[in-house]
Amino acid sequence: MAMEMEGRRRRRLLVCLVMMISAQTMLAAVAAGGVQQKVKRRPAAMYVFGDSTLDVGNNNYLPGADVPRANKPYYGVDFPGFPTGRFSNGGNTADFVAKSMGFVSSPPPYLSLVANSSLVLVPTALTTGVSYASANAGILDSTNAGKCIPLSTQVQYFSATKAKMVATVGAAAVNKLLADSIVLMGIASNDMFVFAAGEQSRNRSATEQQTDAAALYAHLLSNYSATITELHSMGARKFAIINVGLVGCVPAVRVLDAAGACADGLNQLAAGFDDELGPLLAGLAARLPGLVYSLADSFRLTQDTFADPGASGYTDIAGACCGSGRLLAEADCLPNSTVCTDHDGHVFWDRYHPAQRACLLTAQAFYDGPAQYTTPINFMQLAQSS
Repeated sequence: MAMEMEGRRRRRLLVCLVMMISAQTMLAAVAAGGVQQKVKRRPAAMYVFGDSTLDVGNNNYLPGADVPRANKPYYGVDFPGFPTGRFSNGGNTADFVAKSMGFVSSPPPYLSLVANSSLVLVPTALTTGVSYASANAGILDSTNAGKCIPLSTQVQYFSATKAKMVATVGAAAVNKLLADSIVLMGIASNDMFVFAAGEQSRNRSATEQQTDAAALYAHLLSNYSATITELHSMGARKFAIINVGLVGCVPAVRVLDAAGACADGLNQLAAGFDDELGPLLAGLAARLPGLVYSLADSFRLTQDTFADPGASGYTDIAGACCGSGRLLAEADCLPNSTVCTDHDGHVFWDRYHPAQRACLLTAQAFYDGPAQYTTPINFMQLAQSS
């Protein structure tokens, strides 16, 4: 009896898997166009780790009144027309990176899959991947503790996913799949915000801030290294890493300045971390067999965009499109917020997050755009690597 039930379970999994593959194939054919036309070979799957710039709905399933969620208007107003948990008027950076590599969109959020059934989690993980990204998350467990899924827990969820995959199709098949999959990671902005707020509240001197920043970098980079090493030990080989952008230029920070200027100190903090992230990844690639990576320079891309916004079709690089108050940046994007008319002309949708078009242009730049935005290879070369 037990063997018969196990046989039925495996047959249901197989049917579900076949249906998902068929659906993905049809959707990919329908969605072909734009960046997808450049795809030569789709990676086996994609696994996403990071913060709100990549979160596609995990936070919708977290308890607590203080958890940030994009599950209300005017998020998702442009596509698919309702809030999905993405902090955007439509798709986010994870969606467009995934599309550029041949997927229909970002893989679905882990918590949505386990909330429904493990029968859904495994076929999805095997055919398209899973997103573990969480708004508010940082590299450090202490960053916004209790209001997100920290990076360490995201990795634990991936480990649990792999165990279920192995139990279903075997270790050899899973290891082969992971070796041909993309790990997309973008995180550390929230660590910067929390650190800067703490320094300000403690009224630290310039010398003390430099010492504190050095200690922060050491802690962040140690955790980052441990994370990539652990994912590598579980079979991941291809890493698409996005560094920290101009966090001092988001509308929520600009509005604190009378003239709406960027916070140079916060940008310098991000730049210092980015300067050390590159050598860290190069060292890991030299030490970990088979590891291949592409480091995307969000900081430089944003600098260049802000230097000549008209070249990218932007009419507003300082304010939010959805919010309230000055620069529409004094409150979150809510159902009673003011919404700008030119969604595509704004870099930012709300006071922290880029609008859909900004996410699209970012993904295009990282996939096969100008060489200065990725190193040592671009996302397209990473996806096609063997």
